[in-house]
Amino acid sequence: MLSHRLASRSSGAQWPAYLQQRAAEVKSPLLKAFFAAGCPDPEAPIGEVPLVALDLETTGLDAQRHAIVSIGLVPFSLERIPLAQRRYWVVHPSRTLSDTSITLHRITHSEVARAPDLIEILPEVLDILAGRLAVVHFRHIERPFLDDAIKARLGEGMRFPLIDTMSLEARLHRLSYWARLQRWMRRPPVSIRLGDSRQRYGLPVYQGHHALIDALATAELFQAQVARHYDPSTPVGQLWS
Repeated sequence: MLSHRLASRSSGAQWPAYLQQRAAEVKSPLLKAFFAAGCPDPEAPIGEVPLVALDLETTGLDAQRHAIVSIGLVPFSLERIPLAQRRYWVVHPSRTLSDTSITLHRITHSEVARAPDLIEILPEVLDILAGRLAVVHFRHIERPFLDDAIKARLGEGMRFPLIDTMSLEARLHRLSYWARLQRWMRRPPVSIRLGDSRQRYGLPVYQGHHALIDALATAELFQAQVARHYDPSTPVGQLWS
């Protein structure tokens, strides 16, 4: 199927074609509207693109064995972060909370017991994401967890382009010539975790493992990355995954 071939090569100019194809294929009205909203052209300047920081807190790191417990969304641009538009939900996970998860996220059994299932808030989540370019820190959480969770509820998955601030830090501190030389010299690698990355840009320390706070932290980090290493005219296709 065309959509599967495009999805496997969707890190560049393939994303617009992939979303267009998915809009024609899917049966769910929710997903059809999301895909029909499309995404920016790869050559569009990042400074002109509507953005939304996305963070999920989950019961673990494996999308097939763990579940989403909270979602944070913060629409923003390179110039400002309108906090009045922020959204945050605790959701009822399809897997039992572990003691480790409760300690890490501070979301308890009683909170998730009265929380809605993802399907109840999905229309609002997709409405905010539609037409915006998502920004996350570590794409191997947000994209696969949403894809699996939506597939379990609607029978159809959802993949989409995003900018991964961790990957941008990796380009600078893990993949550069200097980073390779440091590894050859057996120096410890530079941390690209969210909090450590923010410190390199002089951003304030925030409490971690809260979906809304981490989404805000990711938005601020991306603004700092563009200001220091890129430019508002940088094409989106150079930044997204």
